[in-house]
Amino acid sequence: MIEPTRLKYTRTHEWVHVKGKKIIVGITDVGQQLLSDITSIDLPEPDEHHYEAGEEIGVIESVKTSADFHAPVSGTIIATNTELLSRPELINSDPFGRGWIVEMAPDSMAELNSLMDIDEYEGSLPEEE
Repeated sequence: MIEPTRLKYTRTHEWVHVKGKKIIVGITDVGQQLLSDITSIDLPEPDEHHYEAGEEIGVIESVKTSADFHAPVSGTIIATNTELLSRPELINSDPFGRGWIVEMAPDSMAELNSLMDIDEYEGSLPEEE
């Protein structure tokens, strides 16, 4: 499991782990809880498309709803977690580990500076009643 305090975050509940010159992207624990039981995921094909930051790269389906999954920064998908095609529940059970979704080659590592740290992300969440 990746330590959540070492990650970057988006307002749409994606997390980003910097690994050298590439990034690993998944959905946060809060994001998977909002979706509830995940039943399937639509993954992009690696190296087929250049994505802009915020662009939809896939769809996550759950018993409750479906949600778009977004590119946290501009770049190209270089790998996907194909295990999720047969075991999408890994996003629920291990969102910061085996539930990772894509690996990207970002256009610029500097673009990662626009993402939130854990304190900013947690501060952006609605207060629980």
